[in-house]
Amino acid sequence: MSLDYATLELLRQSHPAWRLLRSEHAPLVASFLQRVFIAPNVRVMTQADLAEALEDELYGLRERLGAAAFPKSALDYLNDWAANDKGWLRKYYAQGSDEPHFDLMPATEKAIAWLETLAERSFVGTESRLLTLFELLKQMSEGSESDPQARIAELQRRRDEIDAEIARVLSGDLPMLDATGLKDRFQQFTTLARELLTDFREVEHNFRGLDRRVRERIALWEGAKGALLEEIMGERDAIADSDQGRSFRAFWDFLMSSRRQEELTTLLERVLALPPVLELRPDVRTRR
Repeated sequence: MSLDYATLELLRQSHPAWRLLRSEHAPLVASFLQRVFIAPNVRVMTQADLAEALEDELYGLRERLGAAAFPKSALDYLNDWAANDKGWLRKYYAQGSDEPHFDLMPATEKAIAWLETLAERSFVGTESRLLTLFELLKQMSEGSESDPQARIAELQRRRDEIDAEIARVLSGDLPMLDATGLKDRFQQFTTLARELLTDFREVEHNFRGLDRRVRERIALWEGAKGALLEEIMGERDAIADSDQGRSFRAFWDFLMSSRRQEELTTLLERVLALPPVLELRPDVRTRR
């Protein structure tokens, strides 16, 4: 996306994340929603539970800042944050319930994630980022190589490297990552994990928008049902064949593999028990 003046001015006026950062109550909105939704990785809260949590937050702030600091009720603030001119929360009725529920909007999570990057970090790793970039370039280069001989030559080179490493380990030469290397890589891992959680919410938001558009077309359709079904299924195939659809399908297949799930759990347990990683006080969400 080009960040020219016109684009940025449009975003400033219309994007919910920018509206949040410009809001007079941005510290309240961001800190409260981060604490109740993002930190515990909560997807949905009922109106009663969320209003009660916000009322407690407002009470504490009024004790410090005075009663006039936040004069409205918690429910009024929640409805205001979910209104179309704000768009920071989604208010809806869950199936089988007559009580309103609230969920965080993707733009809100993006704004809060950006605010988190402003805090100073005692340790900023760079090696793991360079290695990740290098590995991605290798995957793209090797994955697009159409010459069988070149692919075989690369596989043989990697096999020789593995054989040489096995020989070194058998001879007693066992290279280990030092504490700095472990911290560097774990910091990169947690950054990518947080971004992935944010992506989950945005993909879910996109699916909801697609579902809403399909329902609207069904409600307004005046032709034959067969033609409507054919058109909707054609769009479904187009979505599945799109870049986002293919990427999500590959991600889903990977996630649903029981072998991969077990491997992920084992790796997480082992890494989170390492002393250098414990020093970083990892986010409790990482284990889940």
